Amino acid sequence: MQSETRAGSRSSAAGWARAVRRTVQWLPGAVLLVSIGCAAVARVPASPRVTAGSPEEAGRYLILVGGCNDCHTPGWDRSSGRLPTSEWLTGSDVGYRGPWGTSYAANLRISTQNLSEEAWVRMFREAAGRPPMPWLNYVTLHEGDLVAMYRFIRSLGEKGVPAPRAVSPGEEPATPYILMIPQQPKGRP
Repeated sequence: MQSETRAGSRSSAAGWARAVRRTVQWLPGAVLLVSIGCAAVARVPASPRVTAGSPEEAGRYLILVGGCNDCHTPGWDRSSGRLPTSEWLTGSDVGYRGPWGTSYAANLRISTQNLSEEAWVRMFREAAGRPPMPWLNYVTLHEGDLVAMYRFIRSLGEKGVPAPRAVSPGEEPATPYILMIPQQPKGRP
């Protein structure tokens, strides 16, 4: 009877050992499959994007953090950023003068009324404007964010007058301007 018990326990121990070996053999594969599954679910988007209750809310936020009002809203700096939204993005007649000539911050509220969403996105993708517009900061912005900015600006409605046309290098502008040419301090080569 004892020998039967020993034989039975040997066979159950051998079965248990086989089960452990099988588990150890397939465990790396199972871990790999679980890892792949988790990676597929937790994928990071290729391009980050702002989310909000509506595209217009996201656009308003992007206009603020993107510094658009700094140039495109007259008096923004003097108001410490407290101008009402109804005054935003009407362009400026103060030029930015540099080697490219003199450029002006466009009245975006008029510009968006004359552009489709597709044309707006294409304009930013092509970075087709003049300095000091920081085109390179916007060229890789998620298309949904560009559309959100467009929709917010359009929601404000048309207001103001178009900004003056750019002036070629060497020509004197007829409006006030900010000179954007680095200057050497006196006494320095």
